[in-house]
Amino acid sequence: MEAILRKEIITDKTLCRLISVLVFVILMCLGAFVRIPLPFSPVPITLQTFFVLLSGAFLGSGLGAVTQLSYIFLGISGLPIFTGAGTGFVYLFGPTGGYLFGFVLAALFSGKFIKYAKNNLFFIFSILGIADFILLLSGILWLKVIYGYTLGKLLFIGFLPFLLGDLFKALVASILYLKLKTRLREIF
Repeated sequence: MEAILRKEIITDKTLCRLISVLVFVILMCLGAFVRIPLPFSPVPITLQTFFVLLSGAFLGSGLGAVTQLSYIFLGISGLPIFTGAGTGFVYLFGPTGGYLFGFVLAALFSGKFIKYAKNNLFFIFSILGIADFILLLSGILWLKVIYGYTLGKLLFIGFLPFLLGDLFKALVASILYLKLKTRLREIF
């Protein structure tokens, strides 16, 4: 009986990886619609950063980056999946464009370094926190390019409003990763 219960439904690892990327792309799309606009910033708070961190941690740097690039490609292809149902190539040149590219960098970073954290919640949280910092830094650098704001203004509109929420998302992602990583490593 135990052999039957332990039987995997999907045994092809390539298919598992493809489905995982697809699931995270869908989660990214849904996370874009969990949106809190800020009256003083052109960048809203979304749930996407949570899924960016998890995609890198669970899928690794390569598939995590592929997930983020797939999300961006679908958005510039015309699907209304960016925050606020935005779409098209020109969306990348708006205020959130730097954050979108930061998604790729954050997934790469978290996927690359998460393996060194072992089973230590503090180290997992630190890696995901740094990945989120990379994402936010990409965003404010882009805001500097398109608006030319001072460092103080950039921190006020593009970094500080997101810091506490993103640290909370990184903590929840760390706990979730720690709880599920053993099972997910069996799949991949």
